[in-house]
Amino acid sequence: MDYRRKTVVASVAGLTLEGMDIMFISFAMSMIVSHFNISLATGGLISSITNIGMLLGGIIFGIMADKFGRVKIFTYTIILFAIGTALTGLATNIEQVYLFRFIAGLGAGGEYGIGMALVAEAWPKNKQGRASSYVSVGAQYGVILAALLSAIILPTLGWRALFFVGVLPVIFAFIVRKNLDESPEWLASQKKKNAVKEDKGKLAQLFATPRVAFTTISLALMATVQIAGYNGLMIWLPSMLQKSQGLSVSSSALWTISTAVGMILGMLVFGQFMDRLGAKKAYGIFLLASAAAVFLYSFATGSAGVLVGGAIVGFFSNGMFAGYGALISSFYPVSIRSTATNTIFNFGRAVGGLSPILVGYILQNYNMTTAMVYLAILYCLSFTIMLTLKNAQSSQPVITLQPAEKY
Repeated sequence: MDYRRKTVVASVAGLTLEGMDIMFISFAMSMIVSHFNISLATGGLISSITNIGMLLGGIIFGIMADKFGRVKIFTYTIILFAIGTALTGLATNIEQVYLFRFIAGLGAGGEYGIGMALVAEAWPKNKQGRASSYVSVGAQYGVILAALLSAIILPTLGWRALFFVGVLPVIFAFIVRKNLDESPEWLASQKKKNAVKEDKGKLAQLFATPRVAFTTISLALMATVQIAGYNGLMIWLPSMLQKSQGLSVSSSALWTISTAVGMILGMLVFGQFMDRLGAKKAYGIFLLASAAAVFLYSFATGSAGVLVGGAIVGFFSNGMFAGYGALISSFYPVSIRSTATNTIFNFGRAVGGLSPILVGYILQNYNMTTAMVYLAILYCLSFTIMLTLKNAQSSQPVITLQPAEKY
C-alpha cells in the first residue's frame, strides 16, 4: 500500500472511532438524562463540554504535531480520547461525565486536524478535495457503527457498557504508530526551519496580517455553522423522533443509519465538486441546498418521509464536512498547517457545540419546525461568509514565512 493510501486509511479509521464516540452520547442521552435526573439543556451541555475540550486539544496537539511530527502526536490523541470514553462509563455523577467527556474531547480535537494535515501533505492539490472526502466519511462510518452497537448494547447492558467499547481505539493507535511513516513534507520543512524566521508563535501566525486574520475568522465561522448544523440534527433528533414518531431505539437507529448513508454519499459527491468546480461553487451549491432541505424536512411525515428526508438533509448539510480539511489546508503553509486546521475547525466545534443547548431549548419549548428554521438561517449565514473568501483552493498559501536575516 503506497503512502497516500496509508494516510487515508489511518485518518479514516481515526475519524471513524471519533465519530462512534461522539454518537454514543446521542444514543445514550435519554438514558443519561434519566439516570442523573437532569434537564434536556443540562444534557446538551455534555456535548458542549466535549467540544470545548476539542478546541483546547486541537490547539495543543496541533502545535505539537507541527513541532514534533504528525504520526507520533496522532497516536497520542487517539489513546487519550479512548481513555476518556472508557472512563465515561464509570461516572457516578453528571460532573464526572463532564470531566471525562472533556478528556475525550482533548484527544478527539487533536486527532482530526492532524489526520487532515497528513492527507493534505500526501495528495496533489487537484485531488485534495476527494482525498479529504474519503477521510471525512470515516465519521459517518462511526455514526453507523455507534447506531448498531447502541441498538445491541443499550437495551440489554445499559449506557455504561456502551462507553467501555471506547477503549478499543488504543489498539488502533499502536497499529498506526507501527505502520505509518512521518509526512515527507513535514520532514522536509524541518530541514528548512533553521533558514526561516519564525519570530511569532504558531497561533499568532493565524492572524499575522489583516488578510490572514480575516481568512482565519471567516473559516472559523463557516466551521461553526457546520458543527452547529450537524449537532442540531444528530444529537437531539434521534430522541425527538422516538417521541414524535413513536420510534423505538432500534427504529431511531435505522433513521440515523439512513441519514449517515446520505451524508457519506454527500461527502463523496462534494469532494468531486470541490476538485472540479472549485471551493466557492461547491460550497455555494451545498449551503443553499442545505438551508432548503432542513426547512422542508420539518414537514416530513410517516416513516418513509422521515427516512428519505433524513438522507437528503444529511447529503447536503454534512456533505460539506468533506471539504474543510482541504479548504483550510489550502490557506496555510506546512509549518502551521496542523495548528491552523485543528484550531479553526475545533473553534467551530466548541462554539457550534453550544447548538445542542439551544436546540434542546427550542424543542422543549417550541417545536421541530422552529429548530429547523434556526438551522436554515445558519446555512444562509455561512453562504454569505463563504462569498467573502479570497483565493480558495489556490496553489499558494495566504501566508508565507520569510527567510531569516543573516547577522
